[in-house]
Amino acid sequence: MRALIFSLTLLFAAQNVHAINLGNLSNKDVVAGLKEALNRGTVNAVGTLGKPDGFFANDRVKIPLPDSMQKIDQTLRGIGMGQYADDLVLTMNRAAEAAVPEAKTLLVNAVKEMSVQDAKGILTGGDTSATDYFRGKTTQKLTAKFLPIVQQATAKVGVAQKYNQLTGNASRLGLIDESQTNLENYITQKTLAGLFLMIEDEEKSIRANPVEQGSKLINKVFGSILK
Repeated sequence: MRALIFSLTLLFAAQNVHAINLGNLSNKDVVAGLKEALNRGTVNAVGTLGKPDGFFANDRVKIPLPDSMQKIDQTLRGIGMGQYADDLVLTMNRAAEAAVPEAKTLLVNAVKEMSVQDAKGILTGGDTSATDYFRGKTTQKLTAKFLPIVQQATAKVGVAQKYNQLTGNASRLGLIDESQTNLENYITQKTLAGLFLMIEDEEKSIRANPVEQGSKLINKVFGSILK
């Protein structure tokens, strides 16, 4: 019986270690440490993507032709005109790279607006709880920021307008998904997906190795939930 009670006590303690360690931190430390970590993570993510080849040379986020254009791509390559498809892929990714730097201010503002309750929820949440917070707070605003930049970049390539016209007709006939009827919207959504993927990578890295961030405060806060 004593052995059973002892085992249950250890199990209960293990389940509550996060709360116990977090409770030893002041609200000021929790918020400040998390904000420092998130600011660092978002700046790194934006810096990684918002430069030449940030998307194009990264297979994890590189924007491919929409599914609706795959047959066109195959046809072009079959007649020795694959360069046109390659140019379009490059244009789409360059548009994403041009748009991403606009995210920095919105992401930083989302961090500034974070409440103590938000901070504690993020800190003790899953590996992507901070990314989920950013996604909920900024997706709509980021879309509004990115879309005009993407439109400007793709306007230089006449295929965007033609693509939208052709896919619009195909959508009405039920031949392709409506989400792929507008090239600029497609690029914008892929840009958002790539950005949040990089933020997620940064978050997971900070959670797994807080000491490597070179910040006593980040290590103090995130280290408290690893003990």
